Amino acid sequence: MTHCTPAAQLTERFDAALAYASRLHRHQLRKGTAIPYVSHLLAVAAIALEHGADEDQAIAALLHDAVEDQGGLARLAEIRARFGEEVAAIVADCTDDLAGTKALAAGPQDKAAEWHARKAAYIAGLAEKAPRSLAVSIADKTHNAAAINADLRLHGAAVWARFTGRREGTLWYYRSLADAFTRLAPGAASARLAREVAEMEELAARF
Repeated sequence: MTHCTPAAQLTERFDAALAYASRLHRHQLRKGTAIPYVSHLLAVAAIALEHGADEDQAIAALLHDAVEDQGGLARLAEIRARFGEEVAAIVADCTDDLAGTKALAAGPQDKAAEWHARKAAYIAGLAEKAPRSLAVSIADKTHNAAAINADLRLHGAAVWARFTGRREGTLWYYRSLADAFTRLAPGAASARLAREVAEMEELAARF
């Protein structure tokens, strides 16, 4: 069900953000696929809007990975200059690596440990985030979980090899997210994420 309110009407700012996001992520693909990364950004914005996001939140949804994947704090400063403080604050809250330099560890075990520590810190910090930021983050995690579920149905257990956390780490992360969002931001959006995570756990049990 969509929520069409005056606050959700989109202007040329959204159009500019859409073009900006497409340009930033043009050469990225979804992990382990040949799907252009912009598909994820469009889906996150759509989910956010479906659950009542306003224009600043919708723009932040389009740009939520720009800092982590495309330039770190310099990119965040550019987003602030282009789209304002509110958008930049939401993007920062949705980013678990503000420097944009995900650690490259010496080996798989070190990399997995760094990943787990970074994700655990992100989850622990959710309680400090603004509700408007949580709404965008929920949309992001919902689309990611839905994409994992679709790939599990198509490819089975081979999907887990795409993720640093592999099967157990990925399941831990999404269950932790679903529980945290259900507690911190109860409602239709967090319930939708919880359903996707429950489905992920059911699919994982088959393989």
